[in-house]
Amino acid sequence: MRSIFVVDDEENIRYILSQYLAREGYQVETFASVEEVLVRLQSGYPDMFILDIMLPGRDGLDFCQEIRSRSGVPVIFISARGEEVDRILGLELGGDDYMAKPFSPRELVARVRSLFRRSSLGAGASLTQMIDNLAIYPTDRRIMVNGREMMLTPKEYELLLLLVEQPQRTFTRQELLDRVWGYDYVGGTRAVDDLVKRLRKKLREHESQVNIKTIWGYGYRLDD
Repeated sequence: MRSIFVVDDEENIRYILSQYLAREGYQVETFASVEEVLVRLQSGYPDMFILDIMLPGRDGLDFCQEIRSRSGVPVIFISARGEEVDRILGLELGGDDYMAKPFSPRELVARVRSLFRRSSLGAGASLTQMIDNLAIYPTDRRIMVNGREMMLTPKEYELLLLLVEQPQRTFTRQELLDRVWGYDYVGGTRAVDDLVKRLRKKLREHESQVNIKTIWGYGYRLDD
């Protein structure tokens, strides 16, 4: 049973989401603040966070950065701040999806299912993908660089695996958007640029020799 932590200071939202998600078979725990969930995390991380941005004390964006320093677990932001700049910032800081309030609980459940499904792609594969000093183990979705594990979000992992599987192929931004976010994604291709930027940063930090090259005005490819 997959576990989900819902962090929101509005009691009615916590209740509604916990009911909808529990009906789908998820194990749900709810928290009103970052401080509350930090105590719970001493016992381990969930399989997904649903995280409000505007919280009392530490906000959700700051907390997401802490999550990303420790884990690649999926994060869905929910927020009353629905402007494009807020969505972009949430994705840049490591969020995997962003829903503006008010939203349909059924749509959120559908996005949870979709994100879990995409996170599981390749889980049954056994072939190790290797390029330069980077190795991808699809069976358990692990990325190793020089023998050291690199933590990636689900979308970062999917993008890197896609590029590694087809080195020297140039993907358009729209192709990457469709393959990584899904054909039903309604956001713009700026999300691809933001994801590539985050992935490059992690590759540099781990001293990977893998190079994601920008093809200006078109898209990206991995140079082997």
